[in-house]
Parts: sequence; structure tokens; C-alpha cells
Amino acid sequence: MSHDAKNSGSALRDPELPPVAVEDLDPDAEKPRWTPAKVALWVGIGLLGGLAWTMLAIVRGETVNAIWFVFAAVCTYLIAYRFYSKLIERKLTRPDDRRATPAEYKANGKDFVPTDRRVLYGHHFAAIAGAGPLVGPVLAAQMGYLPGTVWIIVGVVLAGAVQDYLVLFFSTRRGGRSLGQMARDELGLIGGIAAQIATLVIMIIIVAILALVVVNALGESPWGVFSVSMTIPIALFMGLYLRYLRPGKITEISIIGFVLLMFAIVAGGWIADTEWGTQIFTLDRTTIAWGIIIYGFVAAVLPVWLLLAPRDYLSTFMKIGVIVMLAGAIVVVRPEIEVPAFSEFASRVDGPVFSGSLFPFLFVTIACGALSGFHALIASGTTPKLVEKEKQTRFIGYGGMLMESFVAIMALVAALSIDRGIYFAMNSSAAATGGTIEGAVAFVNSLGLTGVNLSPDALSTMATNVGEESIVSRTGGAPTLAVGLAQIMQQFIGGVGMMSFWYHFAIMFEALFILTAVDAGTRVARFMLQDAIGNFVPKFRDPDWRLGAWIATAVMVAGWGAILIMGVTDPLGGINTLFPLFGIANQLLAAIALAICLTIVAKKGLFTWMWIVALPLAFVAVVTITASAFKIFSPVPAVGYWAQNAAFRDALAAGETSFGNAKTVEAMEAVVRNTTVQGSLSILFVTLSIIVIVAALIRTFRAMRGDLGQSTEDPATPSRLYAPAGFLPTKTERELQRQWDAVPADKRPDLVRH
Repeated sequence: MSHDAKNSGSALRDPELPPVAVEDLDPDAEKPRWTPAKVALWVGIGLLGGLAWTMLAIVRGETVNAIWFVFAAVCTYLIAYRFYSKLIERKLTRPDDRRATPAEYKANGKDFVPTDRRVLYGHHFAAIAGAGPLVGPVLAAQMGYLPGTVWIIVGVVLAGAVQDYLVLFFSTRRGGRSLGQMARDELGLIGGIAAQIATLVIMIIIVAILALVVVNALGESPWGVFSVSMTIPIALFMGLYLRYLRPGKITEISIIGFVLLMFAIVAGGWIADTEWGTQIFTLDRTTIAWGIIIYGFVAAVLPVWLLLAPRDYLSTFMKIGVIVMLAGAIVVVRPEIEVPAFSEFASRVDGPVFSGSLFPFLFVTIACGALSGFHALIASGTTPKLVEKEKQTRFIGYGGMLMESFVAIMALVAALSIDRGIYFAMNSSAAATGGTIEGAVAFVNSLGLTGVNLSPDALSTMATNVGEESIVSRTGGAPTLAVGLAQIMQQFIGGVGMMSFWYHFAIMFEALFILTAVDAGTRVARFMLQDAIGNFVPKFRDPDWRLGAWIATAVMVAGWGAILIMGVTDPLGGINTLFPLFGIANQLLAAIALAICLTIVAKKGLFTWMWIVALPLAFVAVVTITASAFKIFSPVPAVGYWAQNAAFRDALAAGETSFGNAKTVEAMEAVVRNTTVQGSLSILFVTLSIIVIVAALIRTFRAMRGDLGQSTEDPATPSRLYAPAGFLPTKTERELQRQWDAVPADKRPDLVRH
């Protein structure tokens, strides 16, 4: 274990300051103290979780109560965080709070800023929790409730949260380097370049599709446009307040920000009911797309403390609050889920929501709710540049991902609670339904679903209840989740008369939810490109060189902006066309991230515990490479990009003016153009990913044979800051905090903490 981080020891201690780690105050502080009450508590949690899983997976009647989803998820998360993540901390990461993090020893007030762990948790969660946990589970409900539930909960424990935690910790130890640069350092020239190209191109696709979901949620929604727009000046105010007016007053600004956010939501409803408000804030999708492109550029170049961190922290109030509220409503209302455990489409490839078999496409469709490569970019992008202490990476990385998984479970339950006929009418493309109630009824009833007989009245009544002219072909997942949330919440508070409020509240919540991933993603993309160019032009690695930051940001925004405009103008519905590519690219990126983590663990000599990384890496590699092979080689046009491309090219060559769901020549040409782009990118992504995985395996085997190589960690720097590790400080941490509170101002570290 030549690279074990614990070599720093107490030699890093600054004698003029109190201890910076609880071990120096109490060597036994980290040892668990089991009492009969604690044992009883964890036994109770285990029994409740076991009962919930039994009801979901074994005792499956014609219906299943939604409360079992909540109990199964929460109990599993609690056990995983308390025991499994602690095992990872003790055996793999071994954090040392006596070492300074990059936020401390590189502090520049712009990108490297020591940030309160609670604010940073909010920023990190807001940044990682984009479209995936909302859209993916909604689309995956097509397959039934059980496959998605198992993957979301079990997948996050063994894969998603493991990846997020390890990448965040390893990047923190390496000066906050991006994932691509870590690959270059660990895997050598070929594997490193392949990883850098893959991460940059995949990042462009991911951010574009995140933005596309926002566009679909806000399109023709003046309420949503106003409320989401107002979060920007509110966040700017919060940033200035914490920086200059009342530094360190987290609770104070949290209350102010929450009140302002609630006012923005309510005011959005008032303004949407006025004639002038409707005229100003009802925007077409292309206009919204350009607004998001401009916003993405501005948010990525402003100092992180001014807009990004406070806005993400602000949105976290909304995100976690709504999800917890929905979970509480489910426990009280106890809706019965009538969707079968495995639906008719679980064994078919012609699903109307997305095409492809359960394996492997369920696992790439759900994406962010269980495992997401995008998270690895955030965990090696903004977050490691802000974290105060190494031990906080478990709470932020592993804990943040568990919360996202809970979001995904709630999204799945909301989608499952909707009438199945309405679900398919909402999530089938306009090309399939014709965009009309009559067309949707005819299409859904033609699917031959057991117990489904959709009527025009059901669709029109639901549209009236939620205050929309139509809910037909409202693809993208966000509207379906909004209908599900409104349907559950109206039984909890307000009745049917409140469904319109709850629906628009949910739409605003989702747009706010996803937009935070767009701005954070753009900033991370800038860091990645600067790192990549910095290998050839070292000036780009200087975080204080603003021209370089502006150039890198402009390049990345232009890339994802072009894909966004293509998706917005796609006649077949951009989200239906692009989401499979998003899912595969995202999971291939996760495979790359886990491969890099495997190499680092091997180079540390921790072979006994390498299975913690190898297990999820093997699974996601098989899933994503198989999915890529289907999309590239499948002869079924509904599944394979090139098969679809050939079918539409042949139809155009034969003089056809409509083909399949494309009703015009322009739509047919768009399919040819889009499938060419998607098919080419699929080949590129899987090729680069295989190169990276092979390079990682070679480097791992070399380490196992004794060639550990040189450590790529930054040299240990003595820390002169203290902060607790988790959300709530322990007794020992509170005692140490009191010692720090007594340190005179002139003795404190000269750093601006956010």
C-alpha cells in the first residue's frame, strides 16, 4: 500500500490552531458505539425493508400498494449508507481531514472556494439530479413496476453511489482534476486520450438532452417560464448576501431564499392568469432553447459563489422538499398500483414509449436514477473544488446519489399511478398519435393492453383537471410525472380543484430541477476542455485565465446548443429520438469512470477490496456494450439506428412522401439525418469506451503483478480549516467546533468561505 493516504499523519498539524480532525481530539471518535437501542433500531429497519421487498417482489396480486415502494427504498438506503458506504470509506478511500483539500490550498474565490458542506450537498445534488431520475423511470414504466424498482434501488447501492463517492474522493486528492485528465494520468497516452475525447463528446450529448427536457417542460407554459426565470435573480441575491452582507449565515439566507422561491412559484400562477403575462411568458420551444443556451454560457463563466452554488442550493429546497412531500402523500393516500410487475412490453422490442427489450435497454433508459456517468463529471468538476474536508465526500458523494435514487423511485411511482391508457397517450410521439385525442385513443387501444380501454373523455377530463388544452403526446417524462404528482397530491391536499395548481407546480419544479444540471454541466464541460487543451497549451490550465475560460465555455455551449436545436426541431419528437442515445452514452461514461476508479484502487494496492469497483464495472460494461451493439447492428428499424436509416433512405429513393410515423418528406429526411448522427456517435462512443476499459484492465493487471507506478495524488498540504463530516455534527465534532469558534479572527485562515 505504497500510496496509502494515511501517510500524512499528525505531522500536518498546525500547532497554532485547534485540531483539524476529530481523531486528534479523540482517537476513538470514529469507533462505532453499539447500544441495545441502536441494535433494535437497525433490526427494525431491516425487517421493515424486508417486508416491503417481499410485498413488491413475491406477494404480487392484481395491485400493489405504493407505500411498499417508499419503505423498500428508504430502508435500503439507510442500511447502505450506514454500513456499505462506511465499508468503502474504511477500506478504499481512507480520508484524512488533516490534509487540505483543493478548495483550501488552491482557493481563488472563483472556482476553488471552501464551501459549507450543507450548501455543497445542495449544489452537488442539484447538479447531478437532472433529467435522468425524472424522465428515465417514467419511460421505463412501460416495462412494468418491478424491473425498474430493483435496478433503481439495488443499482444505486452497488453502482451509482459507489461511483459518485469514489470519483469525488479521488478527484479531491488530485487537485480537483477532471475525469478525462485523471484518465490521462492513470491510463497512459492512448487510454487517456480516448477517455478525454469520449468524456467531452458524451458531455455535449448529455447537456443537450438535459436542456431539451427543460424546453419540453417549459414550452407554452408561462407559469413555468416566469417562476424558473425568477430563480436567477434570487440566486444572485443569495450569493451576494453570503459573500458580502452576512458571510456564513447559512440558515438565515436559506429561510430568505425559500420564502422568495415560494413567492416566485405563487406569482407565476398569478401572472399566467393575466393577459399580459400570457403574452410575455408564453414562449415557443426554439426561443426557450436559445434562452437556455445563453444562460448556460453566462452561468459557466460567472464565479461559482455568485450564481451556480446558491442557485443549486436554492433549487435543492424545492427538489428534496417536493420529493419528501410526495413520499409523505403516498404513505397517507396509499394509492394502489394496477400496472403489472412485468408488462406486455417487457419481452418485446416494439414498445410505443421506447423501443428495445428489457435487457439491456431498461438499464440505459433509467440511467441517472441508479448509475450515471454524468455524475462522475460533476464529482470531478465543480464539487471537488468546493469540498472543505475529505471526510465530507462520503456524505456528499454517496449520500447525494441515494437522494437522487429516491427521486427516481418517486418518479416511477407517480408514473405508475396514472391510468395506463393515459400514460401511453402522453408518452407516445405525436407522429404515432397524430397529436389529437381521437388519434391517441385509436393508437393506445390498438396496442392490445390487458384491461386498457381508453376513452376520449378520460383524456379531455384529465387535461381539464390539470389546466392544459391537451395532454396527448406530452413526451419527455416531465408532464407525465406532473400528472402523477397532481393526481396523488390532490387526494392529500385540495381535491380535484387543486390538480391544476399541483400540475403546474410540478412542471416548474421539474424545469428548475433539470436546469441546474445544465448550468453545472456546462461549467464542468468547460473544466474538461481546459484540462484537455492544457496538455498542449499549458496556459489553459490556469484557473485565473479568464479568456481561456470564456473560449472553452463558448466551444462547449456551441456543441450542446447545436444538438439542442436539432432536438427541438425534430419532427418525430426529439426526446423519443435522442433519449436512447443519451442513456447509452451516459452509461458508457459510467463504465469509463469505474474503469478509472478500478485502476486507482489497484495502484493503491487494495486488491482485497477491488471487487467493490469491479462488480459494477463488469455489469455496466456488459449492459452498455450490448445496448450499443443493438443500436448499431440490429436489423429491426425500431431498434437499430442504421436499419432505420436504411429503411427511410429506401423509402425516399422510392418516391414515398410518408413512411412509418413520418408523415412528410421533411420528416423522413430528418429521420435520415438524425439516425446518421446517432449511429455514428454510437460507434464512436462504444469504441472509445472499450479502449478505455481495456487500458484500465491492462494497468490493473500490471499493478497486481507488483508494478504500482507513481502516485498521481497531489502532495499532502497541512489543513488549517475545520468542518464536520456529515449533515449533523457528532458530539465530538461539536466540541471541536467550539474550540475553533474561540480562535481569534487574526489567527484564522485567510480564506473566504462560502
